[in-house]
Amino acid sequence: MDCENFMRRTGDLKLIQELNRSIVLDTIRKDGPISRSEIAKRNDISPTTVTSAVNDLIREGLVSEKGTGVSKGGRKPILLQFSPDNHFLIGISISNSKITIAEMNLEAKICRKEIYSIKGYFGEQVVSHLVTLTEQFLYNCKNLEFCIGISIITQGIVDSTNGIIRFNPKLKLKNSNLKEVIERKFAIKTWLENDTNAYILAEKNFGIFSKYENMVYITIGEGIGAGIIVNGTINRGNNGGAGEFGHTSVTREGIRCDCGNEGCIENYVCWPAIYSRILSLIARGKDSVMFELVKGDISQISPSTFVEALHKGDELAFNVMEEMASYLAIGLVNVIHLYNPEIIILGGEVTNNNPFLIEKVNELVRERTLHILYEDLKIKPTSLGEEFEMFGAASVLLQDKFQFKLTNGR
Repeated sequence: MDCENFMRRTGDLKLIQELNRSIVLDTIRKDGPISRSEIAKRNDISPTTVTSAVNDLIREGLVSEKGTGVSKGGRKPILLQFSPDNHFLIGISISNSKITIAEMNLEAKICRKEIYSIKGYFGEQVVSHLVTLTEQFLYNCKNLEFCIGISIITQGIVDSTNGIIRFNPKLKLKNSNLKEVIERKFAIKTWLENDTNAYILAEKNFGIFSKYENMVYITIGEGIGAGIIVNGTINRGNNGGAGEFGHTSVTREGIRCDCGNEGCIENYVCWPAIYSRILSLIARGKDSVMFELVKGDISQISPSTFVEALHKGDELAFNVMEEMASYLAIGLVNVIHLYNPEIIILGGEVTNNNPFLIEKVNELVRERTLHILYEDLKIKPTSLGEEFEMFGAASVLLQDKFQFKLTNGR
């Protein structure tokens, strides 16, 4: 056998071994405690292959033996379980106003979390600031030998394959090779992903919507973005730009956006736009329970304040919500007609505990969408809860490293 064929076969064998290892680990993670023989049976792979993979996983501390199962005629089988606490990962979320860093186990359970301001930093200053904060955070980690990686999520157009922020207009980042910077500084394998793509991965890996193969996740925060899964695979576009839902137009003339366009949905639906509308109505003499909730300091009005006001039946809050919902519905109708999803998930602080928004959006979308495309469609709030950012960051790393559930295609 010539050298080239030998190397090819060796590479193919290694790939098969890694795939089998991922299959075995994912089965133990999802279905454990489980026996070696049951793993082989469920995945139609040989007992020898399972034993070899399990030995590797036990040696690495990812799997442990836990008691025995019921005998089916012979020796009682030894059961295996996932060991999420022997290793950890670092999750980082970069928004337009803050950087969140967390240490998590391999089931995305947060052990430690810090939130830092990013205000006043733009361009490569953001990267330098992030490096400093990460260094401070890692200093307090017990043993970096057990850190399996750093996962960073951020808004904007992200080339996840090469780890480059192609464009983030709010932070003025362009072609920033963030992955390389972090890996060079800390010598820890690093992942970089668009935040909304991360959230939809998290819904597949940790949420209650894992059964859907055609889904759209819309995040409503400081900006607006969309994560899109078509036939079980993330749609990233040509250079990571798919899902820039916030920069789709909902009016021909309107507020000028940071992207250079006018009438972008982001400027009517994101939290800064909602907050601005609240302040405008207050300045015109409109009363609101939000005054009481923030003890007269309107600078403290937050998404949770807004949602609480809705629950109290506040007229101003409902007016703002209905206006926001009308613009959001225009965008969602376009998304539905383009992608025909099974489910649209609305995430972000404005959607948490906010059935009023979900109900209004459903009502408007139902009126404006082709009946055949709406009849089986579901529009639901995220199932990830308040820690959706960290679930998203963790899911990117775990999905890629262990091949959990979803094929993260390009």
